Amino acid sequence: MADLRSDFIGIKSPNPFWLASAPPTDKAYNVTRAFEAGWGGVVWKTLGSEGPPVVNVNGPRYGVVHGADRRLLGLNNIELITDRPLEVNLREIKQVKRAWPDRALVVSLMVPCDEESWKAILAHVEDTGADGVELNFGCPHGMSERGMGAAVGQVPEYIEMVTRWVKQHSRMPCIVKLTPNITDIRKPAEAAMRGGADAVSLINTINSITSVDLDLFAPEPTIDGKGAHGGYCGPAVKPIALNMVAEIARSEQTRGLPISGIGGVTTWRDAAEFMALGAGNVQVCTAAMTYGFKVVQEMISGLSQYMDEKGFAATSELVGRAVPNVTDWQYLNLNYVTKAVISQEDCIKCGRCHVVCEDTSHQAIAMSEDRVFTVKDEECVACNLCVDVCPVENCISMKTLPQGAIDPRTGEKVGSYANWTTHPNNPMARAAE
Repeated sequence: MADLRSDFIGIKSPNPFWLASAPPTDKAYNVTRAFEAGWGGVVWKTLGSEGPPVVNVNGPRYGVVHGADRRLLGLNNIELITDRPLEVNLREIKQVKRAWPDRALVVSLMVPCDEESWKAILAHVEDTGADGVELNFGCPHGMSERGMGAAVGQVPEYIEMVTRWVKQHSRMPCIVKLTPNITDIRKPAEAAMRGGADAVSLINTINSITSVDLDLFAPEPTIDGKGAHGGYCGPAVKPIALNMVAEIARSEQTRGLPISGIGGVTTWRDAAEFMALGAGNVQVCTAAMTYGFKVVQEMISGLSQYMDEKGFAATSELVGRAVPNVTDWQYLNLNYVTKAVISQEDCIKCGRCHVVCEDTSHQAIAMSEDRVFTVKDEECVACNLCVDVCPVENCISMKTLPQGAIDPRTGEKVGSYANWTTHPNNPMARAAE
């Protein structure tokens, strides 16, 4: 079997699957169950400084978006950082790390934006023997109104300043957790690098209201007739997270910065995609809260089998392999031409491809009187919509037209332009003229 052992910024774990800082990592009982199930590491739920206690709502804390089959697509939470006493958390962290020395145990932190507060809590965390700290600069609700969380993560100068404090007053590896509630994710990542961060993790949750109670006329979850925006996570945010991870991985300013990928990781395939785009490991929350801790066993076996099939001996061989193929739109090859093909043997004659193409696309799928669907090559722009809506896997596929073939839609030879940048369909070429 492939070697799934992970060495992320010097923090070793038996596999690259960590639980993210969240309710599943709030206490020793949960973390012990997670390690028994096979998780390679955890990021302990965010600790705050000694002072006024954190008080969570005593009512619904989660809102959800369900698919038609009741599968959970997105989860919105309004829970704050840990409301357990700091000394209790510190004692349990020390106990768990002693009992599970081979697992990664990183502690998430969020304290007021002053140097002394950070210096004080770092000393406490170092005493536990934890492997590192993660700076929570991403929480979008509750704590951000107090000048912490996303309120810090949205200001690159604050990120750099606090990260510098942490590196000055601690020997532990430092991961900076980034908020997605920002225009350009590269800017906070650059600030973290300037401050001396060993790595970044992303994405934290996205500002959201998942639904409205149309009887109470209040956002859900509803607390005594009122609701507030929360943090959105789960499978629905994965595309946003993948893009932001890729942006950091391919940027010249942040290239080489270790990344812990977060956002909708539910299966081994999700994890592999994050790693291919540059993440050294992944953190998981919603999947565990949906299916329980043993979901990691499928992730481990699936990733191991995939790596065996690809001939990868270690996870490091997967990390970043897709980054060179991530580009900007203007660099895509406009000489590349494909057309849709419908397999008549597999077609169940539902007509979805015809309807969506006729109503919303390019009228490129014909329907005969006996409901046989065929592609009109002279109209097909290869948008892939028919493939995406077809309920039968592989019934519709895209064929590539060879160089020199005549494109029925344009009447031109495929690849007739020596350089795609001169292609008349390329708006960048027109702009240059």
